[in-house]
Amino acid sequence: MAKTRTAFFCRNCGAQSPKWIGKCPSCGEWNTYIEEVIQRSEPGASMAVASRQTAVPTLITDIAFSSESRIDTHNGELNRVLGGGLVPGSVILVGGEPGIGKSTLMLQVALTMPAIRVLYVSGEESEQQIRMRAERLGMGKNECYILTETSTTAILNHIAGLNPGAVIIDSIQTLTSESIDASAGSISQIRETASELQRYAKTANIPVFLIGHITKEGSLAGPKLLEHMVDTVLQFEGDRNYGYRILRSVKNRFGSTSELGIYEMQGDGLREVSNPSEILITQHEEPVSGTTVAATIEGLRPMLIETQALVSTAAYGTPQRSCTGFDTRRLNMLLAVLEKRSGFKLGVKDVFLNIAGGLRVDDPATDLAVVSAVLSSSIDIPVSSKTCFAAEVGLSGEIRPVTRVEQRVSEAEKLGFGTIVISKLNLKAARSSAGRIKIQPVGKVEEVFRLLFG
Repeated sequence: MAKTRTAFFCRNCGAQSPKWIGKCPSCGEWNTYIEEVIQRSEPGASMAVASRQTAVPTLITDIAFSSESRIDTHNGELNRVLGGGLVPGSVILVGGEPGIGKSTLMLQVALTMPAIRVLYVSGEESEQQIRMRAERLGMGKNECYILTETSTTAILNHIAGLNPGAVIIDSIQTLTSESIDASAGSISQIRETASELQRYAKTANIPVFLIGHITKEGSLAGPKLLEHMVDTVLQFEGDRNYGYRILRSVKNRFGSTSELGIYEMQGDGLREVSNPSEILITQHEEPVSGTTVAATIEGLRPMLIETQALVSTAAYGTPQRSCTGFDTRRLNMLLAVLEKRSGFKLGVKDVFLNIAGGLRVDDPATDLAVVSAVLSSSIDIPVSSKTCFAAEVGLSGEIRPVTRVEQRVSEAEKLGFGTIVISKLNLKAARSSAGRIKIQPVGKVEEVFRLLFG
């Protein structure tokens, strides 16, 4: 029998150390190192050896490949984020805050895959609780089996007897492996149970969903190795004060990581939002200063989002800079450009910025909408509700071009906007896709101010 080996792991980021240390060198947290067993038992080792012996080298040109082998989840937003559907044998990790709707999303997916037998394994809820939620979501003709179990050995035995087409684990923090003598949720247990499920997914060619918890900092709980073991990491996020939820791809070996899916939380489950532009733009009864609309792109999807700014005289000595859904450092850069290059005195004023709908954007094309909203609030003159913006602002005050301007123009025209303000360098491409919408090119921030406010 092999001697038991232990190591110390950080509970916050999963960093490993041979001895206890007070401050984690990876994440900087104090007193987060705990001792965990890392020595595998002999059955687990023999299983790994056996799995290695069954694999043989294959010439790459002899490997069968089909681009149409993805499995349809019958959930358009999830298919979009995954890159077109489930890849057989893939392991998908879904993370999010407690109560955000991870279990609801996964159970809804399990109930809407009629042609595939799905095994939903829960270590947190009873069968009656899951049935109550399924009644609320609406049960159609499906083959969804429920299993309340936490032992990976028992789970794999049930899987072998049921032979499902997909497996959902809720959640990975509740599972335990017999080869590790540690409590459920510990770093060594999460690593070992995830390894066993990954080995099953690859050998049986069956997709496996793993639901995971996140820490208070917003990162996935458990060792960092967990994110490297899986094929796809999905982040389910949203503000509880809003009814909308966003599904992002943080890592995806089979598709793009820039895609995003939007859902609306309702009483009967999560509703897919096929046209997010209509819900992200607030309808005002009368024009409001400090409000503009930006034409942005998330992955392959063009969207129009509302940008709200509030500029007021600083009540204290140091002006405040606050952002919701936008990078604060980028806002500071844009304010510095307005003051240095264009002469707008904003250094003694508080500036608050909000992206409506609880969405977070990183597209540089939002810059011009942010600048226009700040100027509008500063002089208290509203911008026309039929005007939108799509351009980046450079450090010298120039209006820089953005990619895929044709899709932005088409989306703005489809939603009834009369004018779109873009960079002069995007004029040729924008005109090729424009219909009745007016294209307004600008080259400097000063031109934007004259265009909007005279």
